[in-house]
Amino acid sequence: MARIAGVDLPKNKHIAIGLTYIYGIGTSTAREICDAAGVDYAKKVNELNDDEVSEIRNIIQTRYKVEGALRSEVQMNIKRLMDIGCYRGLRHRRGLPVRGQRTKTNARTRKGKRRTVAGKKKAPRK
Repeated sequence: MARIAGVDLPKNKHIAIGLTYIYGIGTSTAREICDAAGVDYAKKVNELNDDEVSEIRNIIQTRYKVEGALRSEVQMNIKRLMDIGCYRGLRHRRGLPVRGQRTKTNARTRKGKRRTVAGKKKAPRK
């Protein structure tokens, strides 16, 4: 089992797919890493030898920000937006969509479960 950047890569997947289990590495970045390390995309994770694993690990450590460092940078960026009080920061603070999506319908992922607001009571007729 290969452990890179604190993540156990799945044994029976191709290396280009296995690297995407690391936060901050997508498909195209995984292919770039494989090219730089000289590893075939189709090679399975459990077929890699120690030299290849260490080469991939070195490339990721030197060229890319992944896992904890990347997560903390993203959180710091969001906190900065909230502190300066810009529009995007206010949307983050209120838990609403940040990038201009409609909120009358949809936006349930950001807004959470529906909270029913009671309608107005009709005044009794005389």
